[in-house]
Amino acid sequence: MGRLLPATAESIARYLVHHAETLSVNTLRQRLAALAQWHLDQGFPDPTKAPIVRKVFKGIQVLHPAQEKRAKPLQLEQLAAVDQWLEAAIVTAKTNNDRGGQLRYVRNRALLLLGFWRGFRGDELTRLRAEHVEVVPGQGMTCYFPLTKGDRQLKGSTFKAPALSRLCPVDAYLAWMTAAQIREGAVFRSIDRWGHVSDDGLHIDSLVPLLRAILKEAGVVSPELYSGHSLRRGFATWASANGWDVKTLMEYVGWKDVHSAMRYVDSADPFARHRISEMLALKSGTR
Repeated sequence: MGRLLPATAESIARYLVHHAETLSVNTLRQRLAALAQWHLDQGFPDPTKAPIVRKVFKGIQVLHPAQEKRAKPLQLEQLAAVDQWLEAAIVTAKTNNDRGGQLRYVRNRALLLLGFWRGFRGDELTRLRAEHVEVVPGQGMTCYFPLTKGDRQLKGSTFKAPALSRLCPVDAYLAWMTAAQIREGAVFRSIDRWGHVSDDGLHIDSLVPLLRAILKEAGVVSPELYSGHSLRRGFATWASANGWDVKTLMEYVGWKDVHSAMRYVDSADPFARHRISEMLALKSGTR
């Protein structure tokens, strides 16, 4: 496309044809989504929805079929283990007067807990802004996005996250905002070794390496299998195992069609044996 934006439907179609042999269908789909989001953010019509682009992409799917590689879901027990590790790391960093480390651990805890319980995609976490978040202490928080995937009428979308007795995303969010002294702008930001918080939000391309680094430090096996969708898939798996019907899950996460929801529901445990065991252990531990 010659790196020229805004792009035309014809230039995108040529780009797809040129890279059809070297890039996977999933990679091409991700790049189309990124292009679509850029055009919408800048107020331009979305050229990726043009008939010629759809036709070319469909043809590539037929010629180069590939089994979809899904992100490994982060299970609730793993989330709890990582959260426990982060809490200990925060205390250690504070004891050692390591402000940079302390801030990173506090930020990472808020990112993980909010991302999981809200079923956020990676791009939603990186685009969340402080002025679009409202917190009701002891009850929950509301997150507003002016633009979201699937919001064709550009009305914006609002998502609510609950305050919980454990693994609470609201408490973690407030702890991060207080520690970083963020009043407006991007919620999740980079931090240098001296503890200086950037004015800019995390770049979407940095989120997967960050998530894998967190999981690796916390001792999670095979962190390279996780991606920015692992939190979303983890929540969908947990919700499905605990009786949420597909309609409720779709409304909570923000999916517009049932196929999108079913893609994220884990089916690796068809008899639900492990899920039931996990929930029994969790409930017995809270008595």
